[in-house]
Amino acid sequence: MSKVAVLGAGSWGTALAMVLCDNHHDVRLWTHNPNQKKAMELEKKNQKYLPDISLPESLAIYDDLSQAIEQVEAIVLVVPTKAIREICQKLNDVLDDKVVIIHGSKGIEPESHYRISEMIKAELSSSIYDDVVALSGPSHAEEVSVKHPTTVTAASENGELVAFTQDLFINQYFRVYTSKDIIGVELGGALKNIIALGAGISDGLGYGDNAKAALITRGLAEISRFATIKGANPLTFIGLSGVGDLIVTCTSAHSRNWRAGNMLGKGLQLHDILSEMGMIVEGIRTTEAVYQLAKKENIEMPITTGIYDVIYEIRSPKEVVDDLMTRDRTNEVDDIASILLNRNTD
Repeated sequence: MSKVAVLGAGSWGTALAMVLCDNHHDVRLWTHNPNQKKAMELEKKNQKYLPDISLPESLAIYDDLSQAIEQVEAIVLVVPTKAIREICQKLNDVLDDKVVIIHGSKGIEPESHYRISEMIKAELSSSIYDDVVALSGPSHAEEVSVKHPTTVTAASENGELVAFTQDLFINQYFRVYTSKDIIGVELGGALKNIIALGAGISDGLGYGDNAKAALITRGLAEISRFATIKGANPLTFIGLSGVGDLIVTCTSAHSRNWRAGNMLGKGLQLHDILSEMGMIVEGIRTTEAVYQLAKKENIEMPITTGIYDVIYEIRSPKEVVDDLMTRDRTNEVDDIASILLNRNTD
């Protein structure tokens, strides 16, 4: 049994805490909101994020960070991308002993263009951790919380920490694979949210399965192209953190990014969509970051550019789709070969 703190009491943080409780660990779930803590303790539910799920009796809820992380062996960060730096700065003030740092967040920071692990390393004191593990894959919290079979990947260059993370989480319904390609795993988890926005837009416009299949397939090529240029292994994208996460996020109503895109395709304004959903839609921020970096480094990202234009340039979704369909002709095999070549020349 390990002592583990899960920081972030949204749907995914709560679901991961439940997995850890099922594995008989001493689990502390931290929220920054005292009212949420009181409600979760009173109702034994997370009404905002997983309203139909009863929380394990063994799960302890905290709103005091120093108490939540006291004597833990591992900290699982499951907070929005924009909160990563702030939480890490607070950890520097309250952590004394070295811990294992695992994150379950998906996104890229605008301006710096950092992945989550890079943001953590930029803020956390090196004396309190050895390396960062990313936990990612096709995993809706709503399904994990009811113990539906789910598979994810734990990724880090540090093999011991990956093995520790696998042992920490794996059970009969939550299977954990391992990988050393943290670049690919993080970028796959982040960029699929952009494509999911596009899939939602396509559905909102009333287009059918042909359009969505094309978007997912060409989206995977776009993710692979970008990520291999940034140092990822292209084989990662035929796995859970690539095509697996892309499929589940582009085809499910559980996906916040798909839902936001769907409403954009139906003509709603972004500020109204975000207000109605009341949750972070990571694909919005990631689209900005990836568009900035692709433009800076001259990486061809037509789908990302189109989604950026819809969100930030307020272009008509249908007009963007028409532009994508009438781009210059290319050869699909040559495009795939260019992705592999980018890897071989690294």
